[in-house]
Amino acid sequence: MAQQVRNKQVILRDYVSGFPKESDMNIVDSTITLKLPQGSNELLLKKLYLSCDPYMRILMTKDTTAGLGAHTPGSLLNVEKLQPLIGYGVSKVLESGHQDYTKGDLVWGITKWEEYSLVPATGMCKIEHTDVPLSYYTGILAMPGLTAYAGFFEVGTPKKGENVFVSAASGAFGQLVGQFAKLTGCYVVGSAGSKEKVDLLKNKFGYDEAINYKEEQDLDAALKRYFQEGIDIYFENVGGKTLDAVLPNMRVHGRIHVCGMISQYNLSQPEGVTNLAHIIYKRIRMQGFITPDYYHFYTKFLEFILPLIREGKIVYVEDIAEGLENGPAALVGLFSGRNVGKQVVFVAHE
Repeated sequence: MAQQVRNKQVILRDYVSGFPKESDMNIVDSTITLKLPQGSNELLLKKLYLSCDPYMRILMTKDTTAGLGAHTPGSLLNVEKLQPLIGYGVSKVLESGHQDYTKGDLVWGITKWEEYSLVPATGMCKIEHTDVPLSYYTGILAMPGLTAYAGFFEVGTPKKGENVFVSAASGAFGQLVGQFAKLTGCYVVGSAGSKEKVDLLKNKFGYDEAINYKEEQDLDAALKRYFQEGIDIYFENVGGKTLDAVLPNMRVHGRIHVCGMISQYNLSQPEGVTNLAHIIYKRIRMQGFITPDYYHFYTKFLEFILPLIREGKIVYVEDIAEGLENGPAALVGLFSGRNVGKQVVFVAHE
């Protein structure tokens, strides 16, 4: 007889308006049968790690078109009320109905925030390299890593000696972009929201300089202080006032790679940007991108990043919350800057 077990879930209690709160989510206990239905070609997964990412806030709204952007596949719509949250995670295959996967395989991909799930195999990527921490497949070796790589190298086409500015620089994307820029021979400055994070940027990730934006009365003046000759590449994670301050400080033919705009996700009315005319005057190329457009680069990306991790030439900082029940607090903390490094939720051991 198939085993039926408890399946703890994090469900969306109600659609989110403004900044998300822990009370917008509930921890509930359901049950699941640990056996695939007859003829199923799906995967039965046990969750090990879950990834907290800013785009998840967009998926928690009632508007079912909002989730089509960010870092999600086009088929991923918003979370339905009273259903589990959706995001990237690392899992172990308990049972497979698909020829490409077997019991015991480790995978990463889009999944639900619950202890066990039945998912389509098409949404999973098999983990072949296990000599690095499994949690890395929520970050540096998964969506955030590929996003940073594609956004900086494929969209940005950086050149040695260029000036690079990165906002939200200590987060999942920013910490990697800064290191990629330094490996390329660029001058790199990042912004973050605390002294601890500024120290991390300069002493751990190798940024040349770092700005605590919460202490700066005038971000435009701060950028002029560190970029006296202007910015060639801006890796955009924040939007709003930060973008407005960056535009006048761009160099002619500068490039802005728009990865995210976390400052805008919780606003009922997005902030206006007043300095857009600089795009004309300075012939700036400003381009948004989403990770699914670059999935075909994943093998190339692994060939690039894995040797750097193994040789200690790239470092990655994680902030790991223990237990699925602490997932809501970890996710909400992203929007107040509480996390230091990539926010991950540990669910269970293999």
